[in-house]
Order: sequence, then structure tokens, then C-alpha cells
Amino acid sequence: MTNQLARRVYETCHLTGRFLLRSGQVSEEYFDKYLFEGQPDLLREVAEAMVALLPGCDVLAGMEMGGIPLATVMSQLTGLPTVFVRKHAKEYGTNKAAEGGPVTGRRVVLIEDVVTTGGALLASCRQLRSIGAQVETVVCAIDREQGGRENLAAEALQLRSALTRRDLEASLMS
Repeated sequence: MTNQLARRVYETCHLTGRFLLRSGQVSEEYFDKYLFEGQPDLLREVAEAMVALLPGCDVLAGMEMGGIPLATVMSQLTGLPTVFVRKHAKEYGTNKAAEGGPVTGRRVVLIEDVVTTGGALLASCRQLRSIGAQVETVVCAIDREQGGRENLAAEALQLRSALTRRDLEASLMS
């Protein structure tokens, strides 16, 4: 199952060229997650694979912007409530970094599309923890295997990935 899903995701969203990543790194390949997130059947399959990785939790927290479609579908599959985490708190209205229901005192799992170094996740985790969320796990669609797992572990966060870069590349060999 993982191999078939990996192949479909790779064929749908793998691009080559020169790409500047959020981490500041330059890559010759890019996984454009919006290409699979925009396809309902494939989005659902990826979300189902991610649901299988969830620990016990109270709330899913979809990271702006690519984690939001995944968290929304995962919420539909599990019945868990979802909050939507902004990169920066709004400077108007509610001034919230996490939109939706409450997270204080709740076990929250961060949901992300692609993890490279984990920088955005670390910042969001700190924000959520500062308002009382209990965050210990990140579940992602694709781990690029470029240090994210280690960087998250340094902040007591476990990374669970539906697919890794290695899975995606290995799917081409079969």
C-alpha cells in the first residue's frame, strides 16, 4: 500500500528544477503538495495513511497552509476537532495564532504536508505550548529527510510520516 501511494504521490507532485525551500536551502527537486492536495481521491488516501499514525489526541492542528486540507480530511475521517495554525498571529480581530476551538490543556497533534528542517513546525509548536496545548507529535505527509526529524526531536517532538523521500524514490524502482 505504501509503495503504491508513494508512486502516485511522486508522479503527481515531484518537480525538478531549482527551488528555494522555506528553510532557505536550494533544491533541485520539489514536492508540490498542492498538486496532490487538490485531487480529492489522492488527498483522502494520504490523509488515511496519516490517520493510521495518530497517537491518542484531542485536537488536530493543521499548519498554514498545506497542513489545513490534510487536517480537515483527517478530522472528517476521525471525528476529531481541528484548529488551523497561522504562521503569525493575526494583528486584528481575535489576534489568534490558532483558529478554531480551544487547545489549552488538550493533547494536540500538529499536521503538516512536507517537512524539511521543521523550522515552521518548531515555531508553531512553541506558540501552541505557550497557550497551554500539550504538543508531542507531528504527523506529516512527506518527510524530505533533511534534518526535520532530528530538529523536532530536540524540542521533544516526535515526527511520524506517511511517506519519506526514500519511500517516494523507492516507488520508482518497483
